[in-house]
Amino acid sequence: MNIEQDAAAAETVRRAPSEDAHFIASVVGAAGDHDALLLRRLLAPLDTPDLADVIEHVPLETALTIARMIGKDLPAEFLADLSTERREDILPELPAAYVGRALGELDTDDAAAVAGDIDEKQLGAVLAAADEDTRLAVEEALSFEEETAGRLMQREYVAAPEGGKVGDVIDRMRADSAELPDEFFEVYIVDAAMRPTGAVRVSQLLRSKRDTPLSDLMQPLKGLVRPEMDQEEVARTFQKYHLASAPVVDDAGRLTGMVTVDDIVDVIQEESEEDLLKLSGVSEASQSDTVYRSVRARVPWLIVNLGTELTASGVILFFQDSINRMVALAVLMPIVSSLGGNAGTQSLAVAVRALASRELNAANAIRFIGREFMTGVFNGIVVALVMGVIAAVWFQNPGLGLACGFAVIANLVCAGLAGSLIPLALQRLRLDPAVASSVLVTWLTDTVGFLAFLGIATLMLLH
Repeated sequence: MNIEQDAAAAETVRRAPSEDAHFIASVVGAAGDHDALLLRRLLAPLDTPDLADVIEHVPLETALTIARMIGKDLPAEFLADLSTERREDILPELPAAYVGRALGELDTDDAAAVAGDIDEKQLGAVLAAADEDTRLAVEEALSFEEETAGRLMQREYVAAPEGGKVGDVIDRMRADSAELPDEFFEVYIVDAAMRPTGAVRVSQLLRSKRDTPLSDLMQPLKGLVRPEMDQEEVARTFQKYHLASAPVVDDAGRLTGMVTVDDIVDVIQEESEEDLLKLSGVSEASQSDTVYRSVRARVPWLIVNLGTELTASGVILFFQDSINRMVALAVLMPIVSSLGGNAGTQSLAVAVRALASRELNAANAIRFIGREFMTGVFNGIVVALVMGVIAAVWFQNPGLGLACGFAVIANLVCAGLAGSLIPLALQRLRLDPAVASSVLVTWLTDTVGFLAFLGIATLMLLH
């Protein structure tokens, strides 16, 4: 094999199936031809994450066809690896008996995630097809609110009594290996009432001699989780204490399960995407969404934005005589408002992120607002100097450049204040700052930008 072939082979190894246009086209073609045999040949060799990735990247109709034709032959784990949106689409196409059996093969946290996306009409038949332990675990998980620790919680865990030794734990894990979680990082030490008192890392366990008391290895618990805790709060606990797993306890403090870091990684990604989409004025979406879904998600905020921008247009209408007398105003005013909008978006992004991570709170809000105000002042001065010179030279009118500079300073200061104050005010009103902030900031910077520029120019140049 020559160097070019080696490079091509290495590239093939590195490329995920979902990134291989030829492979995706083959899957779409096989589904379109209803060739079940070819679909099995194409999809059977894939690992479950790659299989789920392919199902995500093909058109929705292709995914539904795959589910109808060979869904019952696919591994259960791929259901857990699918996004919520795609899972909701294909679950109705899968036999209830297959889904019920799949829930039993998954860890309870993954089973709960899958079951939470099943239509209520189908859920009864699915749970009837599942074994009793799975049914009870899923029903318990679904009794908790969405996006809480109770939905993330894995009911399988490893616990040992306070007086035990390393050898006892290892022997019991080997004897009951079929009951162990697929992945676990700690053994929880519990008292007689099943209340966790500490934890021993599996790595410590394996390094220690068999007769070592667990109490010598036990580390204090850094984060106890309650089932009703919001998943964002759980994620912050993991980040704060650098946890690999955390025990979940009931009202009496008894150990009922654990949350592992792999679920927290998913939570952090979901919450980040959610905040980003909200900041942009859209709801959850994916690249496989239909046109109808995309339109339904985006139109409401566009309508709201239309209403707010009519106010800004009213400012322009008020100064129409000035614009008619000096056409240069119409050329420059979009630049002034756009600069304010961009500055407001920058300040808003910093504020929303700080609120989401709890870096911004009542204790430091004044300092944060002051910093954004001063940032707006200095940014305004720098940009105003540049913009003022450009306007003065462009239109051979120093007064116009001066008016433009003053307006830029005013708008950038307003943008800094709006980007920091509006999210804080919305949070104080118990509203989500990520949802409405961008529309309000854009409206305010446009209105102030037009008002400042046209007003200053009218006073300085036309009167």
